[in-house]
Amino acid sequence: MAVPKQRKPRSSTRKRRSAWKAERPELATIQLDGRTVRVPYRLVPAYRRGLLPPPERG
Repeated sequence: MAVPKQRKPRSSTRKRRSAWKAERPELATIQLDGRTVRVPYRLVPAYRRGLLPPPERG
């Protein structure tokens, strides 16, 4: 027989959600067009293949 899910207090749900924090991406240093740039580690292959434009200096 089917049993309904137990109710969860709203405060528990909101406390769990508010505790989550985004992490900054790991940056890797690579050479692009003769200059050194820092890009997210997971995007290094895309930058090297030319799939992404070089990041602007800012």
